[in-house]
Amino acid sequence: MSVRALSFLAAGAVLLIAGCSGGGSDPVPSSAAAPPPSVVATQSSAAPSSTAPPTTSTRSSPTDDAVRRYETFLHAVGREDLATACEIAAPAAKKAEDEGLGPCEQTFPITFQMISAAQKTALKSAVVDRTGIKVDSAKKVEIPARAVVAAVRFTDEDLGDAVLEYQGGQWYVTD
Repeated sequence: MSVRALSFLAAGAVLLIAGCSGGGSDPVPSSAAAPPPSVVATQSSAAPSSTAPPTTSTRSSPTDDAVRRYETFLHAVGREDLATACEIAAPAAKKAEDEGLGPCEQTFPITFQMISAAQKTALKSAVVDRTGIKVDSAKKVEIPARAVVAAVRFTDEDLGDAVLEYQGGQWYVTD
């Protein structure tokens, strides 16, 4: 896939990727990561709540973890949370930076300016329709723009497809 595939906006594609440089191939995990299985197991053994969805397992699937991580990325972009967006997209940003583009902290704010207020608001609560994703392996998931469900409809032109890969114990946007 090309650098454009990661674009948030077709015109801001290069900015998105370049704007997320977080370092090498083994970035520091985000504080937004899912709780460890022992915490999940403890939580699921408590009395059921009327608002909590039923669970069939104490462990989530790799696909669920990747989707949650991408949703965290989308929410961060909606909030203009530079640190979180750059951390989750660090491997993709590193590729772009190696191609001569600037580091995330310098270029991603330009992308924030290119996103409309309505799009930012929609991204804050966007979710991914799991039926629309492609699972390449237990360590690679492709999420097309059409799988993003939000109050504003996103297309390939304004929200590029994303590839997430499992690296160093966490999911990252890699392309």
